[in-house]
Amino acid sequence: MSLLLAGDLGGTKTLLALYESTGNQLNCLTQKRFGSAEWPHLLPMLQTFLGEQLKTGLRVDAACIAVAGPVQHGKATITNLAWDLDQQELATSSGLAQLELVNDFAVLVYGLPHLNSEQQVTIQVGSADPNGPIAIIGAGTGLGMARGFQHHGELLSLASEGGHREFAPRNSDEILLEGWLRKHLGVDRLSVERVVSGTGLGLIYLWLEHCGAEEEHFPLSEAAKAWRDLPPGSPNRPDLPALVAKQAANGGPIASRAQEIWLGAYGSAAGDLAVHEMASGGLWVGGGTANKQLDGLKSEAFLSAMAKKGRFSEFVGNLPVKALVDSDAGLFSAACRARVLAECA
Repeated sequence: MSLLLAGDLGGTKTLLALYESTGNQLNCLTQKRFGSAEWPHLLPMLQTFLGEQLKTGLRVDAACIAVAGPVQHGKATITNLAWDLDQQELATSSGLAQLELVNDFAVLVYGLPHLNSEQQVTIQVGSADPNGPIAIIGAGTGLGMARGFQHHGELLSLASEGGHREFAPRNSDEILLEGWLRKHLGVDRLSVERVVSGTGLGLIYLWLEHCGAEEEHFPLSEAAKAWRDLPPGSPNRPDLPALVAKQAANGGPIASRAQEIWLGAYGSAAGDLAVHEMASGGLWVGGGTANKQLDGLKSEAFLSAMAKKGRFSEFVGNLPVKALVDSDAGLFSAACRARVLAECA
């Protein structure tokens, strides 16, 4: 039996948990939510949590903290918090034998092989190579990507900034959308995540309003104007992407069209990742929109665009593709990684 510390650190909140590992089973013993901005640094948060939760004589065997930002050589800077983190310093000062920092999207790779049926939903049935590379893509505030591969029997995760690669329009709608977005955003280069993200869904709706006839009725016009004009984080700024998704679910024609375009671009990006990584072990779709857009991910708009990859269409069309729907997947995946660290110690 091993005692593991798992963490999921974000700019708004941080989740810390203790897990018990027995054989192949992971059992969450306790979990606590912290307001990240209420703390000067991660270290006192860790020390407080461990002091509250650890019983006399108990010792954490390994820890893994997922962090919202890139990790290089065991160090990370959390921009929204102005925190500089060093995994060795955190381990030593917290009295932990070992602690690893992992990017919060890349950490998901460590949990994927261990997900149960309640944590994931199949969106395309396929055949996986158990030793093949795996990949995950997820649209949320931005577009996350990561991949994993087997190395001497150990699953390794590689972070990616593939969401920042250049957006390549596939049809006339996307060509027109790209031109409008460049002008609207004032950029001379458009990344994939400008389109394939929650923000991207809102921008596509704005573009459709811009292209529409004046006499056409746009039920979200007021919300779209406020979303466009108010800065992100403003308390009065409506959640336009969520409103578009809700309108689409109710059959609203403009919102449905926006969502269809968005799902096509998303599916294409997912298929590109599968081909780029030759993810014969399977592809997962995660991120903040996975649960909210589950019907869309199962739709022809997404799946057809995903599989339409020329000479690799058959490869992508035969891959098992699953949606990651567990809201605590980051914490669970960090615990999975901590278990590996404990086993290898």
